[in-house]
Amino acid sequence: MSIEVKMPQLGMNQDSAKIVAWLKNIGDKVSEGEAIFEVETDKTTMEVEAQSEGYLSGIQVELGVDIPVGELIATIVETKKDIVDTVD
Repeated sequence: MSIEVKMPQLGMNQDSAKIVAWLKNIGDKVSEGEAIFEVETDKTTMEVEAQSEGYLSGIQVELGVDIPVGELIATIVETKKDIVDTVD
C-alpha cells in the first residue's frame, strides 16, 4: 500500500506553492511527523511533515515550480521493494 503525498493548503487563499527543498531523498525511511520537504508560498516558507511511516518514493515534481494545492507530489510506500524513482 502507498500513501499519497499531496501539496498541502497552508493558507486560506493559497492555491499553489513551490517545493524549495526535499529534506529526504527517494528511498529514505520516513517517520510520521518527520519533515520531508520545505514549501514556499507568497507569504512564508515552512516544512511539511510525513503523514505516515515508510519510504519516500515516486517524486513527481521539480523544485521551484508552482504546484496546485492537492496535486500529487510523491508517495510513501511500506517497503523498500516498492520504491520507484519517479512516476511518469
